[in-house]
Amino acid sequence: MHDHVDHDALSTYAVEKVNVPKEKAKARRDQVAHLRTRLETYIASHPDYDLVKMRGSGSVAKHTAIKTSSDTDVAAYVRASAVGGLQVNEAQLLNWLLERCKEVYGKTKDAEDFKISHHAVGITMHGTGLKIDVAPVLYEGQPDDRGHLVTQSGDRVLTSVTQHLEFLNSRGRVAGPELKELIRLFKQFIRRIKDESAATGQELRFKSFLVELLVAQLHDHGWNGEPLATKNYPRAFEQILGYIVTTGLKQPIMFTDFYATSQVQHSYDAMQVWDPVNPDNNVVRAYTDYDRQRIVDRCSQALDQVSWASTTASKGSAVDAWRTLFGPTFSVA
Repeated sequence: MHDHVDHDALSTYAVEKVNVPKEKAKARRDQVAHLRTRLETYIASHPDYDLVKMRGSGSVAKHTAIKTSSDTDVAAYVRASAVGGLQVNEAQLLNWLLERCKEVYGKTKDAEDFKISHHAVGITMHGTGLKIDVAPVLYEGQPDDRGHLVTQSGDRVLTSVTQHLEFLNSRGRVAGPELKELIRLFKQFIRRIKDESAATGQELRFKSFLVELLVAQLHDHGWNGEPLATKNYPRAFEQILGYIVTTGLKQPIMFTDFYATSQVQHSYDAMQVWDPVNPDNNVVRAYTDYDRQRIVDRCSQALDQVSWASTTASKGSAVDAWRTLFGPTFSVA
């Protein structure tokens, strides 16, 4: 029983330390809306413009961003034929997008506010200090905002911002707002252990998107015959960590919202977690068996601490156990 650190304690911690404050979240959404409005106005005056549309993407759009995240992601749909097709050089593509972003804003922003960053064009907003990262998506007119994203490895991966949002939102409508808050709490834990690993020179691979897919997997299927305990965060942590440790992340994870499992090709990758909108995209294809084992080992340590917190008679010991997951700022009133 999680008497000392219960659901309410973790929910309070989420509100105070993890969730993006409402005013900041609104400012981010307003910035994206403003950028979209400017583009739509520009397109209305230039019907043949080759920057087709923009869509909010990533954790901010999904409402799964945590407080320490600083950027807002936007997908910019580029008419592929205008830049030389799907195999366009990424540097050329980003330079093209940089100039288009400047055109859309006109003279309302300084040229220094636009900079090419990691696989995107960064736009600095001086009013709030936030930055919008505009990532190009090569678009060939497919429905449901489906287009090709240029990945860090240089691959062209078919994706859909709209379907990714619906994938998570459809589960949130069933489970309630706790599902996304649980995702944010688990992301906070992952941020903590990744920072610890980086400090030792041994960076842990665990992408934010993987957290969302793991929670979605347990939402859909439960664990050990028990539904995911979204109304009981400590128990839900035990379930997620238990799933990772028991399966060793060796079992394929896939979803049938937008395609049949028969469309997924057999793979020998060390980990297999399939993009819910693209049966050809294993989102952890680049993870090695060593990466997988490091995740499992660290989650095993965390599971031991959560289990100890549920059984110890000492509130102080329980809080200390959860601090190994969230860091020294974690406390319980």
